[in-house]
Amino acid sequence: MTTLSPQDADAGEAAIVAIASGKLRGARVGGVRRFLGVPYAAPPVGPLRFAKPQAHPAWTDVRDALVKGDIAPQPTPSRAQMEKVLPGIDLAPLVGDGVRKGDNFLVANIWTTEAPAAGLPVMVFIHGGSFTGGSGGADVYDGASFARAGIVCVTINYRLGVEGFLPIPGAPTNLGLRDMLAALAWVKDNIAAFGGDAGNVTVFGESAGAMSIANLVASPLAKGLFRRAIIQSGHGQMVRPIPVAERLTRRIAKILRVTPDVAGFRSRSIADAVQALEKVSQPTTRIDLKDSDGREPAFGLSRFLPVYGDDVLPQHPIAALASGVGSDIEVLIGTNTEEMNLYFVPSGVRRKIGKFLAHFIVRRSEPRAREILKAYGIDRKDRRPGDAFTEALTDLVFRMHAHRFARAHRGRTHMYAFGWRSPVYDNGLGACHAIELPFVFNTLRTVSGPRGLAGHAPPQALADRVHGLWSAYARDGALPWPEYDDATRLVHTLDTGETAPELDMPADRILS
Repeated sequence: MTTLSPQDADAGEAAIVAIASGKLRGARVGGVRRFLGVPYAAPPVGPLRFAKPQAHPAWTDVRDALVKGDIAPQPTPSRAQMEKVLPGIDLAPLVGDGVRKGDNFLVANIWTTEAPAAGLPVMVFIHGGSFTGGSGGADVYDGASFARAGIVCVTINYRLGVEGFLPIPGAPTNLGLRDMLAALAWVKDNIAAFGGDAGNVTVFGESAGAMSIANLVASPLAKGLFRRAIIQSGHGQMVRPIPVAERLTRRIAKILRVTPDVAGFRSRSIADAVQALEKVSQPTTRIDLKDSDGREPAFGLSRFLPVYGDDVLPQHPIAALASGVGSDIEVLIGTNTEEMNLYFVPSGVRRKIGKFLAHFIVRRSEPRAREILKAYGIDRKDRRPGDAFTEALTDLVFRMHAHRFARAHRGRTHMYAFGWRSPVYDNGLGACHAIELPFVFNTLRTVSGPRGLAGHAPPQALADRVHGLWSAYARDGALPWPEYDDATRLVHTLDTGETAPELDMPADRILS
């Protein structure tokens, strides 16, 4: 069993709860009770590798829940490699430190009120990371502020990459999504022990986590597991038909020199699979993952995506929504106004890219690239090609499909936009991908300072407001702006407090 580590020696008085599997020893820290590294399913290794998540064995002694659990197997770039991706920025608070490696990674972290309570609203967070990385234990996801607001906050890990999002013949598909469903079922069965109301669960997530939540809204297997969903920089478009995704399966099997089936993949170690993931994810690795319409839904951001055509997602999520699936779930969905700045400003692409290369890159994923880039002004002499390129991809990858998800959803829906601009990189980073996270969790301290994503002095008042909105929504679905519908298409901008009809997106108009 896990014991208290030196770095967590400041943990205060012990807190004991009893769940279905046994008793847990957490800690009272900073005015909340905290339980870390709590297993919601058995380690998916050995005979359970490439199998549906199974219940974790019960224990008889009191189990320590004092330190963060293991992380799911994933590439762990060095500090030098991370510095190359985002020079001058400390990424660890956003992605985790990557040091807790081991088999017991299907775990949850829970924060709840200091004094025992009952009937509290519950929020379950699903982290992002391109379906290949990340951890629910990253510092920016600390749930203490939610607990102090009277909410039970849960963050989880799930299988990634080859283990979680590769359709392998002979194995269940969408194992990463199945892990999330298992975690939500665990919450339903056990959250009362932490003071939570199993009938008032809000699931929220960002990036790949938000894409996953969009899929769960459209999944028949998620029925009854949550009441509300907050989808941050996500939507239902980043999925592949199983036959298309199996092209990736065959390529990775070739790299591993095994047969493209579950027996072949089980013959190689998880570490071997991570190495193959790194190789196939290189931009120089050529593989056709376009759909029948000639489009690549991930725009090269990830080779690994959930698939549809199985029991988790019998049909494309947008088609499922249009048919009424998920209409009983309340949805809050939105994006940041300059999502792709995270990818193109630190790298210098926004400033340096020319028209030819911009057309070439977009054309690899979108057949109407030239028409779209022209609509964003790439031929104008008064602006750089990189500005048109970055703005077009912000819409193509994130904003356009978030709005289409809102239009397709038949239940109660609200939309937001987040436009606060990080001053990093000479005010160039702006309202980039992931910048809303420390405002949602009220953890600005983790991303502030000379190496922080949010710069030296991000506005605490805005964090208080956004965190308060998310908390209020989790309690009873209340939001201070009207619902999104086809007639008005109202969007609330979190940083200004203004609500107005959605802004024009040339890509949406062209591809409608």
